[in-house]
Amino acid sequence: MATRRRKVLNSPAIRRMPSYLHWLLRMRRIGKRTVSTTELADYMKVGWIVVRKDIALTGISGRPRVGYDIDRLIDAIRGFLGWREDHSAALVGAGALGSAILGYDEFAQYGLRIESVFDTDTAKIGSTIHDHPVLALDRLPEVFRRGRPEIGILCVPASAAQAVADLLVRNGVRYLWNFANVTLDVPDSVVVQREVIAGGFAMLSVKILADRAGGGRGGRFSE
Repeated sequence: MATRRRKVLNSPAIRRMPSYLHWLLRMRRIGKRTVSTTELADYMKVGWIVVRKDIALTGISGRPRVGYDIDRLIDAIRGFLGWREDHSAALVGAGALGSAILGYDEFAQYGLRIESVFDTDTAKIGSTIHDHPVLALDRLPEVFRRGRPEIGILCVPASAAQAVADLLVRNGVRYLWNFANVTLDVPDSVVVQREVIAGGFAMLSVKILADRAGGGRGGRFSE
């Protein structure tokens, strides 16, 4: 029987949450204790109503003329995103994209721990990328028997993505973060988050077209 899940709504708001968190952590480091909706809106380049609706999703409310307590808001955002606890992950594909993900230090702040890295390229196997040893992909079942990660991160070519997804699922991984530009065929019990790198460039290109059509006046575009 298929697993019944709560539908996740407000995807744009969810994608904005890490940016809020990044800025709030920076403000806390310099000793700031409260933040207003207007300050958050100015930083995010969105309307204050958008900010208020986004923050309301976390269940926290601000105080009139004071704003939000930064510590409480950081904790609320982390709770909303499920980042109060760590999430273990295995990454498959140690090429340019995989290496960039391994080198992204802020994942540690968000509770993502990449515990193992796999590849099929003999030139990469045995090397170390950002303190992560690269293992042969055929060792994945053995490594997972010692400790299975919660998340599988796919940074492989589209032609290899389905086979890698099948391998991860066979070895007990139920959550896949897929950076290959292909739709995966997985059981209903497996959750897939697909990232299309060109999607961001597509949005930028459309904004450029709209700006040029408007005479190059620039201005604020909706996120």
